[in-house]
Amino acid sequence: MTTNDDLIQILIKDGYLKTPAVIEAFKAIDRKDFMPEEIKEQAYLNEALPIGNRQTISQPLVVAFMLELLAIKPGEKILEVGTGSGWQTSIMAQIISKHQAASLETINPQGEVMALNTENKPAPIISIERILDLHNFAKINIAKYNFMEKGIIKLFLGDGSMGCAEGAPYDKIIAGASAETLPESWKEQLKIGGRMVAPVGEKIIVLDKVSKDEMEQKEYFGFSFVPLVHGN
Repeated sequence: MTTNDDLIQILIKDGYLKTPAVIEAFKAIDRKDFMPEEIKEQAYLNEALPIGNRQTISQPLVVAFMLELLAIKPGEKILEVGTGSGWQTSIMAQIISKHQAASLETINPQGEVMALNTENKPAPIISIERILDLHNFAKINIAKYNFMEKGIIKLFLGDGSMGCAEGAPYDKIIAGASAETLPESWKEQLKIGGRMVAPVGEKIIVLDKVSKDEMEQKEYFGFSFVPLVHGN
């Protein structure tokens, strides 16, 4: 595969990319912009690739599969645990930005299209990364698309195994590293009616929070992730 479009067509053909919003976001956000210089030529391989500090940029089919399961809707607040390269973060931001563009215009009594004021609104995507080098790498990569300047993404440096209380509660939580069990802090920070998509061992868990004490869970097997590391 030599282009982003080649990669996307494979993901569509194999059934990992399905919905127009996710497909369009994959087209708009080029994986090559999130790769270390020495492996940029491998950007369109459907493989997880090293980005330093024993971490990887996730395999495209896994990102596609998890984002389709996450099913981002307009107006939702999302926590991402493990910013990594910032690629998945930016794909989600692109989906959100399209939702916002569709909802941030109104018609005044004179029939004119008016933009709504979005100043001082909280960022809809909170992403936390524990490794300083990756936090800074992601910041540089995401800046290519101006999502932080637009107030769509806010990055935190810290222990994602504890979630991120500052932005809680969240409509959606997604994690990029595999935990032994889903942390209780993530469940607590998820809104009632919210959804979490996260790896546990070699499977992906989809957890829907039905009520304060009731969760519905589905499992998808056959995936590989770097382990979730606790602490700073």
